Amino acid sequence: MTTTIRVAHSPDSDDAFMFYALAEGKIDTDITYVHELSDIESLNQRARHKELDVSAVSIHAYAYIAHDYALLNSGSSMGDGYGPRLVSLTPPPGDRRADSAIIREAAKGKRIAVPGLLTTAYLALKLWQPDFVPVVMAFDAIEEAVHKGEVDLGLIIHEGQLTYVDDGLHLWADTGEWWLDETGLPLPLGGNVVRRDLGREVIEQVAKDLKASIVYGLVHRADALAHAKQYNRGISDERTDEFVGMYVNEWTVDYGDRGREAVQLLLDEAAEAGIIPGKVEVEFVG
Repeated sequence: MTTTIRVAHSPDSDDAFMFYALAEGKIDTDITYVHELSDIESLNQRARHKELDVSAVSIHAYAYIAHDYALLNSGSSMGDGYGPRLVSLTPPPGDRRADSAIIREAAKGKRIAVPGLLTTAYLALKLWQPDFVPVVMAFDAIEEAVHKGEVDLGLIIHEGQLTYVDDGLHLWADTGEWWLDETGLPLPLGGNVVRRDLGREVIEQVAKDLKASIVYGLVHRADALAHAKQYNRGISDERTDEFVGMYVNEWTVDYGDRGREAVQLLLDEAAEAGIIPGKVEVEFVG
């Protein structure tokens, strides 16, 4: 009997690239996958309610769902020296690298637009500067809010990480760059989780299928990019290619030892800072 699995991911070019082969029937599997698309913060919340079998989630959100879901070894989005970016209409008060402490202090107490309180972007920003006023809004409304002066700064994710300069904004901090400087590790932004109660056999097949989909996309890059460009929110094909390359790579095929270490360290730091309720032992499967 064919098993049907509901799999959810965000309508972004990197996720679309990862799931291309599954969505287009390129993988030989006994599982029928029903795909759902939603923004990452909505997926985080839905996973908290155990609504989905397999889903992309923020690593921050995993702290709240670890009892129901395991983290698949494939499907990570790692920022290797780059990540969500803090931007403003005004330049930072000093050189971004040499005067980072001054900039961090200048961000203290500011109203900052964030794309959700369960996003890893928010978690990384809280680790960088704990004292600010978060203003939660849809990720694609943040730049406009900054331009209108509704907030002092905005924390941008997805393709906005590449286009903010074109839109007249100034970079105050790159959370992935900061995390690498602090830890020597990539910043684990997102991953894919699977419900524990699906059982070992199904979980192992899902893990195999997702990895196969990612590898297929990397091998058939032109086809996978053509599929992903449907979700690029109007940026150029070259920018789409660049963005996909940032977040679909060897880390996505498998976290590896450094990737798994980065996930555990990020959640350990979050627990120590009181951002999440307590320590989480991350279980990777597949």
